[in-house]
Amino acid sequence: MLIGEVARRSGVSARMLRHYESLGLVRPSGRTGSGYREYSGEDIRRIFHVESLRSLGLSLREIGRVLDEPGFTPSALVDDLITRTRERIAAENELLTRLRRIDATEPADWEEVLRSVALLQALGSKSAGARQRAVLSSADEVPVEALVEAVLCEADPSVAGALRWALARSGDEGTALLAEGLDSPVAAVRERAVRSLAEMPGDEAAARLRDALTHPDAVVRRHAALALGTRGVADTVPTLIDLIVEGRNDTDAADALSGLASDPATAERIATGLVDRLAHDGTEAPARLRLTQALADIPGTTASRALVQLSCEGDRAVALTATYLLRLRDAR
Repeated sequence: MLIGEVARRSGVSARMLRHYESLGLVRPSGRTGSGYREYSGEDIRRIFHVESLRSLGLSLREIGRVLDEPGFTPSALVDDLITRTRERIAAENELLTRLRRIDATEPADWEEVLRSVALLQALGSKSAGARQRAVLSSADEVPVEALVEAVLCEADPSVAGALRWALARSGDEGTALLAEGLDSPVAAVRERAVRSLAEMPGDEAAARLRDALTHPDAVVRRHAALALGTRGVADTVPTLIDLIVEGRNDTDAADALSGLASDPATAERIATGLVDRLAHDGTEAPARLRLTQALADIPGTTASRALVQLSCEGDRAVALTATYLLRLRDAR
């Protein structure tokens, strides 16, 4: 079969067939009397083998090794192809994400496109200072999607704080994207997501934080409870008391309980919860002291009676604290 017919049947151009021949990949088995290349059935099968291997991403040099070295095993090469393909897909996805972010800014001209590119590059800088300056100087120009991705990846506390501030200024646009971060398999990402949600305004953020109160991750539950407690959500009381017992963000938890106690019914609920934990046999001495301190700003007779009983406590630290708090209450 002559080269033109082979090209038509195989879909490989005559030019490419000549290139294969120059590399030694596919050599026509014969020549016609006029000197034209003539391909045998075996040659054509080899052409299809070459094309099949090219479709997997192999280079022509690698294809030559595969076809000409009988002992060449495919496993290592296939593993390498998988790695290279993943890297290529990641690079393409990164490019697609960058293009979408630039498109989200609705640039009017190429000057604005270049400014967006520079801003996105600054957000990805290795310098924490450069990232922070980019956020603080251009917060209103950064697409919300870029802010969310950046805050979920940011390990530097100062930069993370600037990103949360910028997100809070954007309204509730980023709330749903941040909520998706709560389902991340990475614990640090989940914590960054809930901390960011805690600073987001609006009812949607509050609803997402309410959902987070039952999250399987204790860190997520803790930050959600602290945020909602300061917003006056009484459902956070049990979790806030748990934080005081555990000694994690206990001061913030006590402050949140104090704010919630402005409602008499909630104050009674808080006092009862604190007293119940004090009475629990498994509550250790440091936790008992923290629970006693938490009663300081809880109004009502239940809290007062508990402090009177605690002032006679065998634990001297608890007794002295309760006595001091009673004097403060009497002086009010």
